[in-house]
Amino acid sequence: MHCTTYKESVKHIRSGNLLEDLEDIKRMYSGLPRREGAREEGGELRSCNIPYPAAPSYMPEALRPRERLCREGQEALSDRELLAMLLNTGVKGKNVMVLAGELLEKIDNEKRIPTLEDLCKLTGLGRSKACSIIAMLEFGRRRWGTRGVRIRYPAEIFQLIRHYADYPQERFISLSMNGAHEIIATRIVTVGLVNKTIVHPREVFADIIGDRASALCVAHNHPSGAVKPSHEDDEVTERLKDASEILGIHFLDHIIFTCTDFFSYSHEKRL
Repeated sequence: MHCTTYKESVKHIRSGNLLEDLEDIKRMYSGLPRREGAREEGGELRSCNIPYPAAPSYMPEALRPRERLCREGQEALSDRELLAMLLNTGVKGKNVMVLAGELLEKIDNEKRIPTLEDLCKLTGLGRSKACSIIAMLEFGRRRWGTRGVRIRYPAEIFQLIRHYADYPQERFISLSMNGAHEIIATRIVTVGLVNKTIVHPREVFADIIGDRASALCVAHNHPSGAVKPSHEDDEVTERLKDASEILGIHFLDHIIFTCTDFFSYSHEKRL
C-alpha cells in the first residue's frame, strides 16, 4: 500500500522501528537532511513502501516543491528541490528526487559547468534534460554569477553561500578574490562528515594560486544548526592564516554558517 499523506504514513507503519520511521517520514516530507543511519538514497521506508527520498507525487500537495515555490518563494527550496523541478520526472527505479540528488552531487564535484557527455553518464538523464540543465547553469553564470561581486562585509559572503547550508555534511568552501576584493571564483574544496570536515592548506591554496588571487575567504556549513566554532575550526583557521602570510595572500575571513545565521572570525576579531 502506498501512502500519500503524513497521516496515512503513520497509520500504516508496520515495522518494529516505529520511532525511526516516524522521524524518516517527517524529514522526508519536510525536505530535511536524512538522519544518520537512515536508508540509502533510492531505498524505501519500511513503513509503507515510500521511496526515499520521496517523489513529489508522494508528498502532500502543500509540501511539493512547485507549490512551495509559489507560496514561499524560490529561496525556501533546497538545491535538490530546484533541480527536481527542472528535471520534472525521474525514470523507472529512480524517482526525480533521487536523480536530482545525483545531479547535484555531480555539479558540486565539478570546478566548472559539467559537459553534456558528463551529465549523460547519469542513469536517467538523457541528452534533452542534460542540455536544459547546462543551459540553465550557463545562463545563471552569465547573469548572476558571483565573479566580479565586491565583498565589503561578512554578511555579503553569507548571502552568496547560504544555500550550501541545506547539505547534511559539512562543505568547506573557498572564495578567491582580487586586490579590490572582487570574487574571482567560488569552489567547494572538500566534503566532510556529518559533523566535521578535514581540510589541508594545500587543498585550499592550490586553486587560489592558480587564480592569481590577492585575497581569500573560506567558509563551511554546520549541519548541527549551531554556528559556534569548534576547537578544530580554530586550528584550521590558524593554519590557513599562517599559510596565507607565507604566500602573501590576504586571508580575509573564515565564516561558519547555517541556513539562518553565521559566525565570522573577522567580525569577532579572532583573526
